[in-house]
Amino acid sequence: MFYEDLSEYDYLDDDTFTDLESGFHGLWYRPAYTRLNVGWLEAGKPYSTGPVPDGFVEKLKAVQRVQWMNVCLGVHECDLCPAGDEPAPEGNGELRIPGDPGIAYAAPFLITHYVTAHGYRPPQVFIEAVLAVDVDAWASVRWPDVPFPWIPGDAERMVE
Repeated sequence: MFYEDLSEYDYLDDDTFTDLESGFHGLWYRPAYTRLNVGWLEAGKPYSTGPVPDGFVEKLKAVQRVQWMNVCLGVHECDLCPAGDEPAPEGNGELRIPGDPGIAYAAPFLITHYVTAHGYRPPQVFIEAVLAVDVDAWASVRWPDVPFPWIPGDAERMVE
């Protein structure tokens, strides 16, 4: 699934966070912020390449350990990987990274793979936003809160 970097996200109308610990609690809402695509790559489509700052990949992985967002039943396989003996990595969820007020970056869970295996270099504003995330604060959040700061007060929560 390809989307141009920094184009407006329109794949899903709602954002849904799933609680990592139970897997059965969920929180969903229609975002009041604008979601911008980052890292939705596809074979045959051009993408930016180049080095990323030290610490970026580690921070991105840390965010992925604490945020479980828009997880789908099916999986998306990396089609940039050559066919061969090893199966291509798969992803089935997304990340939300807060940017400037009113902007959140929407990235596929495979983004870390794209950076490390395919040399993808996300837009600088996304890199800066990832590096600004306080992962320790996000990791300490427990249900019914979720690791993302812009959850509206009227968000619906599903419990077991």
